[in-house]
Amino acid sequence: MSSINALKVFMELRHLKYFLKLAEELSFIRAAEKLFISQPPLSRQIKELETEIGAQLFERNNKKVVLTEAGKYYQNEIRDLLKNLERINIQAKKIDENQSGEFRIAYVSSTFSGAISNLVQHLTEHYPYVRFRLYEVPTIKQISAIEDLKIDLGILRAPLFSPKITTELWFQDSFSLVFNKNLYPIEKEQDISNLSDTTFVFFNKVYAPQYYVNLLQICAHFGFVPKVVHESNNVSSIIQLVKSGLGVSIVPTSVVRSHLFPELGCIELHSIALFTDILLATPKDHTSEISNTAITFLKKEGAYSLQ
Repeated sequence: MSSINALKVFMELRHLKYFLKLAEELSFIRAAEKLFISQPPLSRQIKELETEIGAQLFERNNKKVVLTEAGKYYQNEIRDLLKNLERINIQAKKIDENQSGEFRIAYVSSTFSGAISNLVQHLTEHYPYVRFRLYEVPTIKQISAIEDLKIDLGILRAPLFSPKITTELWFQDSFSLVFNKNLYPIEKEQDISNLSDTTFVFFNKVYAPQYYVNLLQICAHFGFVPKVVHESNNVSSIIQLVKSGLGVSIVPTSVVRSHLFPELGCIELHSIALFTDILLATPKDHTSEISNTAITFLKKEGAYSLQ
């Protein structure tokens, strides 16, 4: 059979479906009924198929219809072919439904962790035709990017006020004092009251204004105004400065869990009911199957997957 004739056979899917139904029923009457056609068109389609491939697929007489050896082989092969074709059709539909191309995820530096790495791996397995992009973007810039549909999923910290964005709470984070325990003899939470003359390392207040307000509130609770000498826009830089002994800091507890060093000490603050909410944000009215899958995965992972 020439390649042109083979192509014609595969393009005539109706012939193949009619063949499989007759091979299943072994009765022109029953097969025609289930295909919602009359017997003559079914007989004609089967004859055309046999002529096209150059092989007799059925032995038939007035009493019975039986598959030939060629017909049995053809039945097995065509059944597998149509299953594969169905898989291809489903994948094509997914690609057409925007389950391909790029999916852009933004996160603030203080939330990057194994949970986000696991998320990308999970999504890649489920959507192999999608290119997943990760961007470290501060909350303020994330809000604008999500509103402009430049980001598909944002992982950021509250507060967030925008009518163009839908949010869900991922988890609520407490605050912890972090310090170099070889340089600062801090043993309990009450010792924080003695840090009024200590250098603090913190986020730039323009970059993360809510963080800065939280720092002032926490230090006010312990009776002093912090002496912020070193500022950074990246939580890893803050941790490195603290690790090097250039000051102490107050950061979300999840940050400490994902930056474990032997020289770092950490005291979670329990005496002040102050928390920061980590939100999962998507453009309003533009939620996709991928973003729903991502949100479900992260909420299942939970806060302690950040460790």
